[in-house]
Amino acid sequence: MTEWNLGDLFELVVDAVPDREAVVEGGRPTTFGQLDERVNRAAARLSALGLTRGDHMGVLLRNRCSHLELLLAAFKLGVTPFNVHDRYTTEELRGLFDHARPALVVHEPDLADRLDGAVDDHVQTMPVDAAYDEAVATGPAPRPSVERDGDDRYVLYTGGTTGCPRGVVWRHGDLFVGALGTVGGDEPPPATAGEVADRARVNRLRLLPASPLNHGAAQWSSLAALLGGGTVVLEWPFQPAQLWSTIERDAVTTLVIVGDAFARPLADALAAEPDRWDLSGLLSIVSGGALLSAGVRQELLALLPWIAVVDGYGASETGGVGHSVAWPGQPDPGTSRFHVGPLTAVLDEGGAPVPPGSGRVGFVAHSGAVPVGYHGDDAATARSFPVIDGVRWALPGDLATVEADGTMHLLGRGASSINSGGEKVSPDEVESVLKSHPDVFDAVVLGVADDRWGERVVAVVQPRSGATPEPDALAAHCRTELADFKVPRQVVLVDAVERLQTGKADIGWARAVVDRHADRSPSGSSGYRSP
Repeated sequence: MTEWNLGDLFELVVDAVPDREAVVEGGRPTTFGQLDERVNRAAARLSALGLTRGDHMGVLLRNRCSHLELLLAAFKLGVTPFNVHDRYTTEELRGLFDHARPALVVHEPDLADRLDGAVDDHVQTMPVDAAYDEAVATGPAPRPSVERDGDDRYVLYTGGTTGCPRGVVWRHGDLFVGALGTVGGDEPPPATAGEVADRARVNRLRLLPASPLNHGAAQWSSLAALLGGGTVVLEWPFQPAQLWSTIERDAVTTLVIVGDAFARPLADALAAEPDRWDLSGLLSIVSGGALLSAGVRQELLALLPWIAVVDGYGASETGGVGHSVAWPGQPDPGTSRFHVGPLTAVLDEGGAPVPPGSGRVGFVAHSGAVPVGYHGDDAATARSFPVIDGVRWALPGDLATVEADGTMHLLGRGASSINSGGEKVSPDEVESVLKSHPDVFDAVVLGVADDRWGERVVAVVQPRSGATPEPDALAAHCRTELADFKVPRQVVLVDAVERLQTGKADIGWARAVVDRHADRSPSGSSGYRSP
C-alpha cells in the first residue's frame, strides 16, 4: 500500500484541480492554486523562523483559511503540528506546552496576552495578523524542497479522561488511511498519484465544519475534503441563522456538526423560519464527537426531508470507525448504534471478541492504520495500543455491546470523562479547582444528561463549616483556572459529600442528590457557552 505524505497529497490535488475553489471564507473563495501559493509562502516563513522536520508547532487559531494553510505548510516541511484550544487559560496552555514542547506557536493576535507566561523563552510565537497575511499574499511561491514521507508525524491533543490532555501521535500514512482517506465514502484510499488526481477531478463536495477546527471532527473532515479535491466553507463563530445563510450562499453540500449541542439550535432556527433559506443543495448532515439524539435527528429530517443525517463514531485514537445513517421516511436506526467494518471489534477483558447478540459488554477496539501512541507517555501507549495475538489494537476506552445483526451499541466511555457539546471534561480537574476555593471543603463533579449539550457539568459541593458559597462565586473562581466549558453549570450544596471506603466519590449517591435538585435552574453565570 502506498505510504502517503499529506504534503505530497495536497500538491497532487492542486496540480489536478488548480482552478477549483479550495476554501471559501466570508464568501471569498481561494482556489487550490492560490491556496498552494499561500501555503508555500507560509512554509518559507516557518523555515525562516528555524523550523525543521520533526519540530512541533502549536496551532492556536480559530476557523479561518490561515488555520488550514498553516497545517498544510507544516505538512510540506515535515513539521509536526498540534491543536491548541483557543479557550484554554494561561495555566492550561502552560501545562499543554510543557508536555508538547513546541518550537513555535502560531496564534490569534487577540490571544497574545494569554500566551504570556505560558511559553518558555525557547518557544517562538507568531501572530497570524495583518503582517502575516501580507507576507503570504504575494511574492515568489516555490514549493518547499525537503525530504518527506509517510512517516512524518501529526499530533491531535484530546482532553481524554485525565486532567492533562493527551497527544495522539499519528504517522501521515496511517492518518490518511485511518482517518482521512475514506471520508465521504466506503471506497479504499487511492493507491496511485493518478488515482488521487482522477478522484479530485470528479469530487463535488462542499463541506462546512460548524465546530472548531482545533477539534478532530472539524479538522479531519476539512483536511479530508481538501486532500480529496473538495471545497471547505468556513463560517465562524457558530450562529445558527447565519450558518444556514452561509450554506445557502456558498452551496454547501455537507454540514459537519458535533452532536445535539449544534444540531438542536440549528433545528430551532430552521423551524422558526422554515421558508427563509433555499437549502436544496444540502445533501447530508454529518455528526461526530458527541451524542446525536434520535429526537433531534428526526427534527432535522422533518425540516429537510431530502437529506441524510449521518451519525459517525470514532476517536482520536482510532479515526472514524462506524456510522449510522438516517433517511427521511425510514425507521430511525436508534441512538448510539453503529455499523462497523472488519477492522473494528468489541473485546472482553481477556482480549477475545464479544459474541454478537450475547449482551456482554466489552471494549471497542480498532486495528489496521492506528496511531503510533501517546506523545511522551509510554505507559498509556501500552495500555491503549496493546498487541493481542499479533494484532495491534487501538482501545479508546469506550464500552459497547454487539447486536445480533453485527451492529455495535456504544455505551459510553468506561472512565468518568464528561462529554459536553463535544468537549471532554475531567471531573478530577474540576474538583481540584473547586476545592481550592476557601469556602469549599469537598466536591464531586459529574456529567448529567442535557438536551442540548449531551451532558452538562454539575458539582455537588460540601462547604466549609459556617460558609455558604454562592454558585456564581464558585463559577468565577473556576474560570480563573479553567476554560469555561469545564465550569459547572449547576452547583448543589450538601451537608457532607459521601465517599466509598476506598475514598473515591460515590457517584451513585451524587447522581441521586442531583436528581433531587433537578428543579433548580443551572447557574446562568457558569453555563457552558456555544463556541
